Amino acid sequence: MDQHPATRVVHHHTPTLPNSHPISVPLYQASNFGFDDPDALADALTGPDRGFAYSRYGNPTTRALEETVAALEGGTAAVATASGMGAISSALLGVLKTGDHVIAQSCLYGGTYAALSYLHDNFGVQVSYIPGEDPAEVAAAVRPTTKMLYLETITNPVTRVADQPAFLKAGKEAGLITVVDNTFATPLLCQPIRHGADVVLHSITKYLGGHSDVTAGILVFADDARYRHGWHHTMEMGAMIDPFAAWLTLRGIQTLALRMRQHCANASRIAELLAAHPAVTKVHYPGLPTHPDHDVAKRVLSDFGGMVSFDLAGGRDAGYTFTKGLRLVKLAASLGGVESMVLHPASTSHRQLDADALAAAGITEGTIRLSVGIEQAEDIWADVEQALPSRPV
Repeated sequence: MDQHPATRVVHHHTPTLPNSHPISVPLYQASNFGFDDPDALADALTGPDRGFAYSRYGNPTTRALEETVAALEGGTAAVATASGMGAISSALLGVLKTGDHVIAQSCLYGGTYAALSYLHDNFGVQVSYIPGEDPAEVAAAVRPTTKMLYLETITNPVTRVADQPAFLKAGKEAGLITVVDNTFATPLLCQPIRHGADVVLHSITKYLGGHSDVTAGILVFADDARYRHGWHHTMEMGAMIDPFAAWLTLRGIQTLALRMRQHCANASRIAELLAAHPAVTKVHYPGLPTHPDHDVAKRVLSDFGGMVSFDLAGGRDAGYTFTKGLRLVKLAASLGGVESMVLHPASTSHRQLDADALAAAGITEGTIRLSVGIEQAEDIWADVEQALPSRPV
């Protein structure tokens, strides 16, 4: 039965009991599982679908989360991790070795940029950054050693949207493993595997969890062989999620469709109001007709997301004054929760980038990232407006 994602997020696979079944997924807060048969225990440690023996290898609550997100993304299977960076690191370290080459968008989450820089400095992995505006950039950047193409559906923080089907096709034609960070979009707005991605990842900490109370990540794989390789690497490196975090995520994900609808509606309104404010020099939101990727976003996304970034005329000082002046909107390092949150990327989430890398990513000293929550839009704007200078600094 082909169900809408808004339906699938509500209904998880739950254990079957003799005459009934639980409506919600139980929390299996267990590190170990007992066996009567030594051979059965040994067999359970050999693969991700051989039973449950030790929660680093697999856990029933975790498995329910993995199956839920894999179904939402249209993937074969998934591996949940202890953080979003756990998912990013597993995607990179599970594939790359010394001498390999990666092609990545120049606008990326700062933690991803830091991980790629670490691999370059310590393991000799080469990285080429591309704007993500023309699929021909992939062919131009390919080398004999190129192994991976790494994209973000909606980039962090300036919300660029690449022509995902075209870029993934170009990656496939070059024989690359294609990885897409779908955190900002969620499976409700885009399913990259349907466009040809090999691996899709999320920081569960953001929209999938949605309530600022869980730290986790997840990798979704398009095919079984890549899944088994990814499971083995992530398990051996110890990056697996704990059952309670998986349980919290399952609770949160059931309202994902409702939350994303409100996030998107609020963000669209806030973006329009920011675009008309004299202290704002530029608004980054793919739902605005002035956004450079607006037409692409209309094709790739089912809605435009809950993230809005904007540039203040006064640079870093204006950004500091703005964030300090907020009363309702929280100054916080993360995003995607029900409450609105803001930060200054150049000094926080993207502090790892030097001036050239910031410029290449489209981030200025006055860029502000606003994670628009599900509060009443008028209340969000009232707080943002009172914190903005009345005229350009």
